[in-house]
Amino acid sequence: MKNNKLVVVGTMAFDEISTPTAQSGKILGGAATYIGLAAAYSEADIAAVSVVGEDFPKEHLNLLTDRGIDISGVEQVRGGKSFYWKGKYHDNMNKRDTLDTQLNVLAEFNPIVPEKYRDAAVVMLGNLDPNVQQKVLDQLTPNPNRTVLLDTMNFWMDLQLPALLNEIKQVDIISINDEEAFQLSGETNLVLAAKTIHKMGPEYVIIKKGEHGALVFYKGDPFYAPALPLEKVVDPTGAGDSFAGGLSGYLAAQQSSTAHTIKEGVLHGTAAASLCVSAMGTAGLVESSKEDFLAQLQKLERLRTITT
Repeated sequence: MKNNKLVVVGTMAFDEISTPTAQSGKILGGAATYIGLAAAYSEADIAAVSVVGEDFPKEHLNLLTDRGIDISGVEQVRGGKSFYWKGKYHDNMNKRDTLDTQLNVLAEFNPIVPEKYRDAAVVMLGNLDPNVQQKVLDQLTPNPNRTVLLDTMNFWMDLQLPALLNEIKQVDIISINDEEAFQLSGETNLVLAAKTIHKMGPEYVIIKKGEHGALVFYKGDPFYAPALPLEKVVDPTGAGDSFAGGLSGYLAAQQSSTAHTIKEGVLHGTAAASLCVSAMGTAGLVESSKEDFLAQLQKLERLRTITT
């Protein structure tokens, strides 16, 4: 029986972004939003699990449902205010400052996975408190073929390391950037960092290097996925989440998580991330069609092909 269900867990939020060339004002953001929109390029049955306040516009929710994303797991708290993040990027777009973070309804988030999706083939745990992510895992029904992906960050390594390490034992794929890999492993070399993280539980360790692509470590056989060279990066916000969405959506659609499909999924994640950074906030994903996405994939394939 076909099971292409993908559960996406993460924030749905308001972002306010400042770059050297633009100011966004208050716009749609959040890990679950980016992951869901990027995953929707694949033929996956997607459910979002998140929380928003009463101030969250219906058109933002409609944007997800229009992409075929089930939002029955998104709680809207009456009288509550949605999670809010404000950040400023420097001329080097790899560096940013967080100017304001307001947890609001996220502070009391108790995730509820819709009954229909508790047997999901793929679960994408977006960047959140590891205790919240664990509550999601605890609600799942057994599925021996399930793939669980985890995204996390330095903040949780500093604040919730024991809970994070316990959770890492339960996941199949971890996706983090190079700085996070070094902190989590205590190593200063990517190969050694991946080996150390493998021992913590995940079979696959994906280390993202921003504009320099991503490395997949599996059984001592690394795979390198280049990033697309881009003439202009408008806004890097959500690029990592879009990468996670493209990857997890592809895995759910394939109903398989072999080394081959994961490597192919990383290319799908890279293509989604390239669309994300082309515009402010979620606009790059919202305004790009499936054809645009496939065109980015073709560019990646050409980048990896030796021609004479």
